[in-house]
Amino acid sequence: MNILPFFLLALLSLTTAQYYTHRPKPSQPAFEHDQQYKKLHRVYEWKNIQYGFPSEREREEVLRSGRYNPDSPIPIDIDVYYPPQGGAVRHFITTPRFGQGVPYSLAYVTQVQRENGSEIQAYPSYDWHKTHGGDCDGLTSVYRVHIDACGQMWILDSGEIEFVQHCAPQVVVIDLATNQLIHRYRLPEDTFKAKVSRFVTILADIQDPPPQGVCKDAYVYMADPTSKAIVVYDVKGNRSWRVENKFTYPDARFGTLTVAGESFELLDGALALAITPNGLGLRRHLIFHALSNELELAIPLDVLQNSTRWQQGISSSLQEFVTLGRRGVQCAAHAISRRGFWFCGFLEPIGIFGWNIQTPYARPNLQLLALNPDTLQFVSGMKIVTRPSDGQEELWLLSNRLQKVFGGTIDYKEINYRVQRCDVDDMLQGRGCAGS
Repeated sequence: MNILPFFLLALLSLTTAQYYTHRPKPSQPAFEHDQQYKKLHRVYEWKNIQYGFPSEREREEVLRSGRYNPDSPIPIDIDVYYPPQGGAVRHFITTPRFGQGVPYSLAYVTQVQRENGSEIQAYPSYDWHKTHGGDCDGLTSVYRVHIDACGQMWILDSGEIEFVQHCAPQVVVIDLATNQLIHRYRLPEDTFKAKVSRFVTILADIQDPPPQGVCKDAYVYMADPTSKAIVVYDVKGNRSWRVENKFTYPDARFGTLTVAGESFELLDGALALAITPNGLGLRRHLIFHALSNELELAIPLDVLQNSTRWQQGISSSLQEFVTLGRRGVQCAAHAISRRGFWFCGFLEPIGIFGWNIQTPYARPNLQLLALNPDTLQFVSGMKIVTRPSDGQEELWLLSNRLQKVFGGTIDYKEINYRVQRCDVDDMLQGRGCAGS
């Protein structure tokens, strides 16, 4: 029998009301930590991202036209697909079109090895990406994806390249077993702000999961940090609405992000999204935070899913938002395991922190699980994936040294981008990560 650390066993008797009404004290000094680094299993590493193309002629053409600059793409997200009947595992990464020079923004990692790292190939195919916003039935710029329990990939396409809106933001769903399109939803104009919005995070909450369900009834949550909002999409009802207020906004005091001694300015609103798991006896909430903020926040799902609650603009349902606590530092992507353990990559110290969501979001309950100021510089992608062979959960991370990109100090002779993983139980129990 696995024995969890003592801090993860505390306060299991908290009621829902106690948990969601706790108000920790304001920021405290920096987290204390020792100098022991936990070695996560490194799955992929790149100096710069290595793209594959349908032909060498196509590679030469996009290089010549400027649509491919090997030093331009920045990977943001990772997700992993285990075929339920066995077969090769697929690892997907995103490289959004922040600017020119990104030939495609959603890809899978191949076994082909190049000098600077593993080669990637466009997904679902190169044709989906090659028009660079010229075909709105393709994919323009993908920041993050979410693979559900039915093997469907929910893709959030921002529709813009280098601050130019080529297409309406859209949700695209691909069946990973067949690589075929099964659903598309273009966001209506009243859910985003043209020339301002940039949709970067997607989370699908499946209402009809397997084995009884087929993952067709879902609510999808989308983070738009540049216009400081969350958009809710009711798939079955085929409608969406915008949630924007002071809780989805950044805090100017946390607009300077510092990683490994290098700083950059970024005033982003709501970014990280996760949901209270089923089976914990808690009222289910969306747990979220802005990148440029220290607050961890929550809002009940039943409130979010009621479109009539959001008709008063920025004053809508303010009393339903709960401040869970303060970190005193920024963290980017986060994820919650099925037993209610939250993970996030903090900027200082540079490491992965864990929190049992059935305890207060307070300093004693935020535990440093992995510390590495080199390999964990800006964790922008984080997923928890269930391994079908034994039902165990894996934590997957993508780090990208974003501070060096913003500061112009990135050195392509060094490893800049990494995909790492660790079993969730190994992380929580302080064991070494399998495969490392």
